[in-house]
Amino acid sequence: QVQLVESGGGLVQAGGSLSLSCAASGGTFSTYALGWFRQAPGKERECIAAINWTGGSTYYADSVKGRFTISRDNAKNTVHLQMNSLKPEDTAVYYCAADPRGGLRLSMYDYWGQGTQVTVSS
Repeated sequence: QVQLVESGGGLVQAGGSLSLSCAASGGTFSTYALGWFRQAPGKERECIAAINWTGGSTYYADSVKGRFTISRDNAKNTVHLQMNSLKPEDTAVYYCAADPRGGLRLSMYDYWGQGTQVTVSS
């Protein structure tokens, strides 16, 4: 069983930066596809960034492209999301996800973290 724990959320002013991390335990992390999702109040959960098992393929939602960067550190069983130029509309609960089917994917992840709140003030 894979467990995922996010960290790094918080309150930041518009234009600022935050770095989220997600530490995994259990499973074979280096072979997993990984993703970051977010859910704002009253909205559906959406995939904003994803990375395949090799790290060679990534996906970004249009809303975050050019501002967010996903990366993985297989030696530390960790996936990161660097968020720059934050906007109030980035306010949401952010979740990391992992799936043993290692190809790049935007949905149908088997394992989820508990989420971390990111609030961007204007």
